[in-house]
Amino acid sequence: MKKLFFIFFVLFAFTAVAQKVESISFNLYTDSLKKGVYNYINVDGKRTDGSYIPLMSDEVTFTSSAGKWDGNSLIIDSSYKLDSVVITATLKQQAEIKKNITIFIKKTDTNPPLKTEKELLDEWKMKARQKS
Repeated sequence: MKKLFFIFFVLFAFTAVAQKVESISFNLYTDSLKKGVYNYINVDGKRTDGSYIPLMSDEVTFTSSAGKWDGNSLIIDSSYKLDSVVITATLKQQAEIKKNITIFIKKTDTNPPLKTEKELLDEWKMKARQKS
């Protein structure tokens, strides 16, 4: 029984070592940041066994040249004037493991502003008159 326990302990110790994160990388869902919204910043950790795991804000410290952080999400103020933001992700357990990335701010607004209630009502009334 003691031999079995010792073998199990040794195998568990090797598995625990294999789970250590050796590097981190950004895996972004988009190629630009939008102002005034939550921009999720996805960071993956590469383990010593070659597998990848997503890392959250409790495992990574995020800093940036602009904006405010809420977990893994960066919120850029709508008045921000520069064309990009530099983001740094640092592994909390091993501060020497860090990664920087420059992400550009989206310049064109593909989502037009929503119409007000009055604008919609005026538009519907105009269409009704045209049909008459």
